[in-house]
Amino acid sequence: MGLKEMFHLARVPSILMLGLVYMTYVLIGGVVFWKLEGDLGEKDISVLLQNKKNLLMTYPCLNQEGLDAVAQVLTAASKAGLSFKNNYTKSGFWKYTSSAVFAATVVTTIGYGNLCPTTSAGQIFCVFFALFGIPLNVVVLNRVGKYILVIGRNISNFFEGKTERKKCTRFFVHLVSYLSGTVLFFIVPMIVFQLQEGWTYSQALYYCFITLSTIGFGDFVADSNPDKMYPDWYSVLMASWIFFGLAWLALIINHSIDILEQLNSHLKRRRQKQEEESNSAEGANPDTQVKEEDDIKKPPVTQ
Repeated sequence: MGLKEMFHLARVPSILMLGLVYMTYVLIGGVVFWKLEGDLGEKDISVLLQNKKNLLMTYPCLNQEGLDAVAQVLTAASKAGLSFKNNYTKSGFWKYTSSAVFAATVVTTIGYGNLCPTTSAGQIFCVFFALFGIPLNVVVLNRVGKYILVIGRNISNFFEGKTERKKCTRFFVHLVSYLSGTVLFFIVPMIVFQLQEGWTYSQALYYCFITLSTIGFGDFVADSNPDKMYPDWYSVLMASWIFFGLAWLALIINHSIDILEQLNSHLKRRRQKQEEESNSAEGANPDTQVKEEDDIKKPPVTQ
């Protein structure tokens, strides 16, 4: 058995290769995050422990039990939307606009985690609400994404009819649409969040992507600071931005998937073509042809 036959027999199935690439990608990401954030996390812990020590030394009447009680009160107040600086609740987190944004984060599977139902009735309703809302959200986003795609194709066809360079025109239209979506769903919201929340531009951009990709860590959440008074239009703008931004980003991700699949198909066809050329070259080998002719001319063995 030749080397080529052994390679064909040992060829890994595509699903296993894809799984290997996926696991490698995740593990490499884990190493990068570990190197970037690990040392900083240890420094943060040491600073917190030092602050705790200073607090207990400053207030000797406050023991460990008292500190735990204060921490529980602060955690519960933060979840309820209570500000200790101004001593007002801002109607709590469960006002109507915030509740509507929470419902949007449920059906879109963002799930920040900063706000969650605590009553038994609310938790049961959340289960059934998500059970029917998540598929409905997927259907609606797919339909909106298709409409956006159709609009882009119509614009592309219109300009292609006006010029002879169809490929360049199509590329330019797609590039303009991607850049417009980036400005509309990332750059403009980044500026708004920087002004309303006081975040840095990098934090605001990070929040935009984490939200629209439905990762939803919850470390940064807009319209949730109890020390701020937000305008009434802010929640409506957020809900609209989340909905249309999810549709746009889903369309971009689908295009990226199509590009990867086309690249995979191209590489597969190229590999098959090389195998066919190799097989044809082996068939046209002069030594092989001479051997075959000798076999044909050799008289049969008689007994």
